[in-house]
Amino acid sequence: MNPRPTSGISEPGQGQGQESERRTQWVTISVVYLGGVVAAMSLGKFASVGPEVADRLGLSLSQLGWIISAVVGVGAVVGLPAGYVIRRVGTERSLVAGLALTAAASAASAAAGDFTWLLTLRVLEGIGYLLVIIACPALVLRLSAERDRGLALSIWATFVPVGLGASTLAGGAAGAALGWRGWIGLVAGLTFVMALVAWVRLPRGPARQAAAGAVPRARALAWPGLLSAAFCLAVLVTLPVVVLLPTLLIEQHGRSAAAAGAMTSVVSLLSALGGLSVGVLLRRGAPLGVLALFGLLTVPAAWLMYGGDGSLAATLAGAGVVSLENGFLGALVFAALPLVLERLDQADVGNGVIAQMGSLGSLLGPPLFGLVAGGSDFQTLVLIIAAGMLAAIGLLLLVSRRATRPRPSAAAWTS
Repeated sequence: MNPRPTSGISEPGQGQGQESERRTQWVTISVVYLGGVVAAMSLGKFASVGPEVADRLGLSLSQLGWIISAVVGVGAVVGLPAGYVIRRVGTERSLVAGLALTAAASAASAAAGDFTWLLTLRVLEGIGYLLVIIACPALVLRLSAERDRGLALSIWATFVPVGLGASTLAGGAAGAALGWRGWIGLVAGLTFVMALVAWVRLPRGPARQAAAGAVPRARALAWPGLLSAAFCLAVLVTLPVVVLLPTLLIEQHGRSAAAAGAMTSVVSLLSALGGLSVGVLLRRGAPLGVLALFGLLTVPAAWLMYGGDGSLAATLAGAGVVSLENGFLGALVFAALPLVLERLDQADVGNGVIAQMGSLGSLLGPPLFGLVAGGSDFQTLVLIIAAGMLAAIGLLLLVSRRATRPRPSAAAWTS
């Protein structure tokens, strides 16, 4: 199959010939991408300074967990409704507003003095983060020519590992030098600067409009819903492997917390490499269904980690493959979304579904894995990973069949 959509960009009055002459606006896409990276830095900014925050504010480990995960929790609850809101307001305005809200809430959290105040501000950050992660891929889709669409969306899909990696690496040094409040304030300032850059670079005035076309109904979201369910399952069984890797390295291999953190940072960044590889393969015409089958590598990788000889090398090799697959499958989902939409201008709502289900997997995966590993042993996780991944791949194969069907012309999509 041809993994690229045969439809044009969803702008009113634009036909197939005009679409073939369009050029990808890579500079503007870079600004959009960096907005996502900065938002992801805010998402993970408490990970490196968590112990100090807990000590200064008297937080329990459970309360600290809520502070860290509250941002993702917002997306798990209201991802789809947020997609409809963004459709009405417009993607450009939503991106700028999301970054500004994230920056303001982050700045205020630097002055927080108790759990309730900090959690409330993290929820506000979650709303801003959700606006960003729904608006950005819709903008990338609109700014890219058809031939570059898969590559551009695959690059976008790397924003979380890049942002979290940058936050982890910079947060330790900045937290030590500035304290946790100084580090949080620094992230807030960076986010505010990014909001200004986006406001200046993105279309302004009459060009900054809400999406055209009819509001998508439930039937129009059936295929994006299946795609998002595959995304949820993939995140559910891959993300916790990386999140819980430090615990495994410390408890099973006797590594120090510092060494375990450094190893985990390197492993987590491999997710970005997995995402970029999807774009390269799509540009070379690789079928979506064939790419989905690469997810099967997660099963032997999980066995290396939890059921193999128990060596450090096997654990790191297995974790590296799982991290690659996490990025690979995530990028595949973003690249596949335009192929299953009835109209490309429904990408905002489609991304809302993707955001909600991905956030749900991110929220439920780590506690599920922790519960299973704590109640039995790590080897039981292999069965959970295998079952979840097989189900995710099955859904992706089903979606790939939909993606091979003839598509309406660009004019028909925007009429």
